Amino acid sequence: MMNNGKIKYCVLSLLFACLFSCGLSSEERQNVLTDKEKKEGWILMFNGNDFSGWRQYRGIGMPGNWVIEDGCMKVFTAEGRKWDQGAGGDIIYDRKKFKDFELSLEWKNSPCANSGIMYYVHEDKDIMMYQTAPEVQIYDNTGVPGLEGIYCAGALYDLLPADSSAVNAVGEWNRIIVRVKDGKAAHWLNGKKIVEYTLWTPEWNEMIKNSKFFGMPDFITPHDGYIGLQDHGCPVWFRNIKIREL
Repeated sequence: MMNNGKIKYCVLSLLFACLFSCGLSSEERQNVLTDKEKKEGWILMFNGNDFSGWRQYRGIGMPGNWVIEDGCMKVFTAEGRKWDQGAGGDIIYDRKKFKDFELSLEWKNSPCANSGIMYYVHEDKDIMMYQTAPEVQIYDNTGVPGLEGIYCAGALYDLLPADSSAVNAVGEWNRIIVRVKDGKAAHWLNGKKIVEYTLWTPEWNEMIKNSKFFGMPDFITPHDGYIGLQDHGCPVWFRNIKIREL
C-alpha cells in the first residue's frame, strides 16, 4: 500500500512523464534484427505491429490491458483495478520453450511502476506465473526511498540485489540482457553486469528458503520454459524483444 506522500509523487511524476511518448524520434530502427544478429541465431519476439507469438499466461488470447502503442508493447492498469494491482494479465511468448538462452529487450516504466521479466515459466498447474519462474525485476527505484536491493530494477526478485546505479530515469529506455547457460545466469542492465548466480546449487536452495518462494513446490522445477512479462497494474512499455539459444 502506498502512503499519501508516495501517491502524490507518483501522480505528479506521471503527469510529467506523459509529456513524453513511446515513439521518440530516433535514427535507430526498432523491433528488427540486423544481418549480424540473424547470422548469430537471434529470434525476434516482437515485430512492433501486433502480439504474434504472445498470449495470456494459462489463456488463449491477449489480456485486455495490453496494447500496441507507437511500436511498443504496453501494459496498463486494467479497468476496475487500482494502480499497482494486476488483473491476471501476465503474458508469455509461447512459440518455444527455452533452456540455455540470451534474452535482450528494452523497457521503460512510468513513475512508481512495477513489473517483471520471467523465464522458465510453465503452465502445468493452476497457479500464478510468479510461482513458477524467476523474475528479473522492473521497478522505478526512485519511487520508494530506501528500496531494498532485492527489489531494485534488474534484481533477481526477492533473491539477489542489483546495482541500482545502472538504471535510467523514469521515462527513459533501459536495455536488459538475461543470459542462462548450463544453470549459470547473469543480468546486464544498460551494459553493466548487475547480477550473477547459479541455479539449483546448495547456495540457490538456501536463498529460496529465505525468500517468498519457499513452500512453492513448482517454482523453477523444470529446467526450461517460456519467457513471460508481468502485469502488475502499472504502465510499462517493451520493445526490441529478441532471444537466441546458446
